[in-house]
Amino acid sequence: MSVISVGQAVVLGVVEGVTEFLPVSSTGHLKITEGLMKIPVDDPAVVGFSAVIQVGAIAAVLLYFFKDIVRIVSAWIRGLFNPRERYHHDYKFAWWVIAATIPIVVVGLAAKPLIDGPLASLWVVAGSLIVGSGVMWAADQMGRHKRGEDDTSFKDAMLVGSSQILALLFPGFSRSGATMSTALILDLDRVAATRLSFFLGIPALTGAGIYELKDALGAGVGAAPLAVGTIVSFVVAYASIAWLLKFVAKHSFNAFVIYRIVIGVGLLGLLATGVLS
Repeated sequence: MSVISVGQAVVLGVVEGVTEFLPVSSTGHLKITEGLMKIPVDDPAVVGFSAVIQVGAIAAVLLYFFKDIVRIVSAWIRGLFNPRERYHHDYKFAWWVIAATIPIVVVGLAAKPLIDGPLASLWVVAGSLIVGSGVMWAADQMGRHKRGEDDTSFKDAMLVGSSQILALLFPGFSRSGATMSTALILDLDRVAATRLSFFLGIPALTGAGIYELKDALGAGVGAAPLAVGTIVSFVVAYASIAWLLKFVAKHSFNAFVIYRIVIGVGLLGLLATGVLS
């Protein structure tokens, strides 16, 4: 018997697709939803399922930014064989994404017992949602929003990429929230910060999904729920990406800050009253 049914996989796929790239914490929302559906949030199979269906959301990013990705990868390949191409920003950006992914891979492997154990607590999720809200609000206020995507540097990529560790260790902080906040502090505009967050998330989330696949299948999640959850997350995430890029072009992150605080406080209430454990 699968620990997650096909029906539950549909719900979790929708939650993943909506929240993966919004700065509200997909991991936190998945854990809350799993708790409400009486799915054990710290079960290795459930943790693996959550990582695997992220691949559907990543596939949505690959499709949405297909032309940009082809351009960047093409510049990288040309630069490998032609030194004259190595001055191109796209060539350097490809290397920056690779380098900026290394810190989260190292920490993810080293801290896996903690990430899958004590740090998977809903109490941690609630606290991280609230604390992350304060960081996001401060970053949006501090940032001068004067630098575009073409102005990004190796330092920017490394700092933003490394900030993903916060979401890895503290589910609820939000990978998107951490990366966007860091980019804003570095004075990138909101659209550039959002796009950089997308590109840096591709290798990290894809790697996590592939790594966790064996645990999800081997520990009690059926192939059907995994496939359904991944497909649903892909469809919903594509729509979510399109909406987010339009939203941040004209609005601040205040709506997300308020939403995160409401969800965090609500979760604390559910935990304190025993509705969730």
